[in-house]
Amino acid sequence: MVCAPSLIPRKPGERVKTDRRDAIKLVRSLRAGDLSAVYVHSVQDEAFRDLARTWVSGKDDLKRARQRLKAFLLSHGVRYTGRADWSPAHRRWLSMYALDSAWQQMAFEEHRRTIDDRLAQCERLEAALREAVANWRFYPAVLGLQTMRGVQFTTAVGMLAELGDLSRFAHLRQLMGWLGVTPSEHSSGEKRRQGSITKDGNSYARKLLVEAAWSYQHPARVSPDFQRRHEGIPKPIVERAWNAQMRLCLRYRKLVARGKQKNIAVVAVARELAGFIWDISRRR
Repeated sequence: MVCAPSLIPRKPGERVKTDRRDAIKLVRSLRAGDLSAVYVHSVQDEAFRDLARTWVSGKDDLKRARQRLKAFLLSHGVRYTGRADWSPAHRRWLSMYALDSAWQQMAFEEHRRTIDDRLAQCERLEAALREAVANWRFYPAVLGLQTMRGVQFTTAVGMLAELGDLSRFAHLRQLMGWLGVTPSEHSSGEKRRQGSITKDGNSYARKLLVEAAWSYQHPARVSPDFQRRHEGIPKPIVERAWNAQMRLCLRYRKLVARGKQKNIAVVAVARELAGFIWDISRRR
């Protein structure tokens, strides 16, 4: 059993530390249930997570490179008339645009070249990830999670790479707490006070979960791309994903109708979405 050192109870003012005292304290804490176990990934899972995290880092670098180029153009009063969403039309305009100064044009070309390099890196890593995931032991769970709305390949791989084996969570509330989407609480007696979410656990997995939850603000439907992701998946999992979509879309509309802010409603939907992810992953 591997325990988190930062979560081992310690008395204030305790200044004597010996191996014997540590051993006695650990035994007493273990008997009392005060030790928090740490999940240890297998060697293969750790290697796959390294590849997935490198892919995420590459996408973050690409995003920052694009932001730097936009900031460079705005500092010189250059604005794109359409939507600067890096569509083919936008990239074509960038390739043909020229600045007056040769030095500024050189800086502009370097920004563009950085974006091309980061884009090529992301494509290489994504191709390697799609090839490697077929030999990963959680590949069936990746396919199962993609039956859910808002959970595409990026979200499914990223979450499972960070979470690992979801069967280690005996109840879905444990997963919600690990993701940090449960509300904080300070209650005493008859007074119950709840605040914002705890934000404990893995921040990247929580980010992916909330991003997926934003898709449930729209009415429930099954798009053609969604139907293609359902091919070859057992019918009970597809039905469970549809039930989740119906429930979460209705949940979002009810919360907004009650006057809740959109961000609060989405986080509440994300908390319930974590429960459906736990259920579907255990079915695979």
